Amino acid sequence: MKDGIKPTEEQHNIVGQIKNTGKNIFVRAYAGTGKTKTLEMAYEAANERPTLYLVFSKSDQLAAEERLPFCEVRTVNGMGHRIFASSIGKKLVVDSFKCGNILSQYIRGMKGKDKDEANSSYWEILAAVAMAKHIGYIPNRGYEHAKRLATREQLFDRLDEVPSEIATKIIDDVLFTSIQAAYEGAIDFDDQIYMPSLFGGSFPRFPLVLVDEWQDLSPTNIALLERLCKDRVCGVGDRWQSIYYFRGAETAAVDKGIARFGMEEMPLSASFRCPRVIVEAARWRVPDFKWINDGGHYEKLSQLDPDKIPEGRYDDNKQQVGTAIICRNNAPLFRVAYSLLARKRSVQVAGSDIGPKIVRLLKKIGSDTDTQAQLLLKIDAWRDEKLQKSRAPANIHDTAECLKTFASWGNSLSQAIGYAESIFKFQGTITLTTGHKAKGKEWDVVYHLDPFLLNKEEQDLNLRYVITTRAKRELYEIKSEEIQW
Repeated sequence: MKDGIKPTEEQHNIVGQIKNTGKNIFVRAYAGTGKTKTLEMAYEAANERPTLYLVFSKSDQLAAEERLPFCEVRTVNGMGHRIFASSIGKKLVVDSFKCGNILSQYIRGMKGKDKDEANSSYWEILAAVAMAKHIGYIPNRGYEHAKRLATREQLFDRLDEVPSEIATKIIDDVLFTSIQAAYEGAIDFDDQIYMPSLFGGSFPRFPLVLVDEWQDLSPTNIALLERLCKDRVCGVGDRWQSIYYFRGAETAAVDKGIARFGMEEMPLSASFRCPRVIVEAARWRVPDFKWINDGGHYEKLSQLDPDKIPEGRYDDNKQQVGTAIICRNNAPLFRVAYSLLARKRSVQVAGSDIGPKIVRLLKKIGSDTDTQAQLLLKIDAWRDEKLQKSRAPANIHDTAECLKTFASWGNSLSQAIGYAESIFKFQGTITLTTGHKAKGKEWDVVYHLDPFLLNKEEQDLNLRYVITTRAKRELYEIKSEEIQW
């Protein structure tokens, strides 16, 4: 390898299969097993040009471009953007809150109870529109040439609550308006995949396509991939790191991909990231997980002095790699973050996506004249109303606890909103993040906060494995109530 690390026998086997056969290959790459290095070796061995390497994040793209200078490296979104821009012959302008603006304008034109219901379901409607774009639902209003991947019923099966008749109409109207706007050049990030995958475009074709993080592919991602593959496809992923069903990832994406593309599955099971003790802590989920390096530390704590939490650090790429506190839910992280700030510790909270939702809900639920006690009662009432319709009660409880956390810190609604807006502005060195946002990252020391919040469903079992394998040296489990503030 270029970095001097000796390849494992599994890596040699994978490279040999890609070099000496014309087979499609799926690399079953467990956490920290050097999948990027393996793909680099595979690309050089295959010697098929042009080769396309598809990744999800911009940082992964930049890193791969340095290692694979003659390979076309694209994010899935970037490739879709280029294809759709070419197909309509217009410059595309990306607005991440495009559908939020469409929905807000739509609601302003409504009246009476319908308007109240639409306001009450604002975030649920936006979530449904986003899910529709991930799984390939298109309203039945023209666009007969489009490739429809999901029915309305399949969309509703993916949502936390079944939309009312009014919300259903709004979802279709917002989607239809969004499609029209996309053809005029106004898109959001979901449109970068949704529009070319379902509505078409001029697709380049590649003799070899390498795909990273296969388990995270959505139905529209796969539809895009099918149009790009000319001959061979090699995927890399870990079925046990499949945790994005709630974002629209394909169910059993790995197994469906292996069947769809006739891929031969090969293991990459020895972790360079996680030492022996951390690997052993994850074997309950992945029994054949192996380690390269001995050592490590794993402990379930019965108490924790917060002053003993080590400060984080940055690596050469200015990424935080020192210390992380990871939890399934947001509310415990917010409480710990402010408690650490009160002790003048350096923190950074990942979760800018939930901030606007919390602020909007606080404004909708509360009033400027509310006392703290009144606001807390209103939050309880909102929670109870939502629980009656929700199929994901854990999410409702977490959101309510977030609201109550901010309300408890402020003596008024404006103070609560101020706390909610400020928490994400701190750029410290101790990272606080949910398990979902932690995927793809690593830290020297990881504290798994409130592990009891994870249930026995497949997605949460995978999430526990993901959290465990973020640790490069030390892993601790601790309950919020056992931190000695």
